Amino acid sequence: MESNELKTLHAYLSRLGRRQFIRYGSLALGAGAIAACAGGQNPSEPADSTDAPDTSAADPGDLTPITFGTNWYAQAEHGGFYQAVAAGIYEEYGLDVTIKMGGPQVNGTQLLMGGAVDFFMGYTADAIKAVVEGIPKVTVAAIFQKDPQVLIAHPDTGVKELADLKGRPVYISSAANVTYWPFLEAQYDFTEDMKRPYNFNPGPFLNDSQAAQQGYLSSEPLAIRKEGGFDPVVLLLANFGYDPYACTIETRQDVIDGDPDLVQRFVDASIKGWYSYFQNPEPANELIKQDNPEMTDEQIAYGIEKMQEYGIVDSGDTTELGIGAMTDDRWKSFFETMSEAGIFPVDTDYTQAYTLEFVNKGREYYQG
Repeated sequence: MESNELKTLHAYLSRLGRRQFIRYGSLALGAGAIAACAGGQNPSEPADSTDAPDTSAADPGDLTPITFGTNWYAQAEHGGFYQAVAAGIYEEYGLDVTIKMGGPQVNGTQLLMGGAVDFFMGYTADAIKAVVEGIPKVTVAAIFQKDPQVLIAHPDTGVKELADLKGRPVYISSAANVTYWPFLEAQYDFTEDMKRPYNFNPGPFLNDSQAAQQGYLSSEPLAIRKEGGFDPVVLLLANFGYDPYACTIETRQDVIDGDPDLVQRFVDASIKGWYSYFQNPEPANELIKQDNPEMTDEQIAYGIEKMQEYGIVDSGDTTELGIGAMTDDRWKSFFETMSEAGIFPVDTDYTQAYTLEFVNKGREYYQG
């Protein structure tokens, strides 16, 4: 965190009571830990209004400055946001948007609540955890309809679905203990003795043909192909009942209360950026590589391919409602699954974690 951001955060937290400070500072599910919209190549590792707003070009001096924080190093999985910058879409909506690239040590909740960023790239589990902790942040759009979290196994070892992994060693990060692992225990009878610590190095997995490891759909399978010389079995958890949204847009409740038009413009422009990215990704890709010089054209192309192949961004409810769609049923389903697994108290008012006010306008609204 840069010094001016640290000062901003400290100033904000100093105005809070001690209990709130502890809540903000110790939120268990930091965005960098899960990297729900992340997992791509990074430099430290091996390779209900329906009226559209006025989008006429704004004078640069009239643009509202906005900072959007991502939760990982720049990659194709952030492409729509970078496209909205590169193609001038944010400017058309009267916004001067700066994308602040994240990383493994980024705590999005602290940055957001401290005012260092105005919007942040979040995920469903963390949003509900914030409700439990009494932190007033709200999810306003969900770019990923499917969480790209996968488990990866060796080919020709009898693994075709999640149930086939029962009893095998599985390399997972500590963050999995409060996200998808309880789901696997509840739904597929996974057990504690199966877990092995995953340090984002595929070596242990490659050395044990009976093992599995966690990964990100658009990253680890390519790395394993290149390092191990084979195509692994890839099991997308979203295809087996694990149904959180990912790569969400979240902001503070006071921003929503104080300037809902600003929120609407940022959401609309971001969604249009994603439609534009899948039509012609080159403008965004250049910015991605500027922010993350270690990102390769091969990795970006692979990320785009997998997002489209598996319908990570555009599938399900987006067919009718448009990219960014959310529904009450999806939030309820995920909450009930995780509360039954003991992750969230059953009496949590999970509906405070999100609002449908700014999305679900329909494909024509965003593509027109």
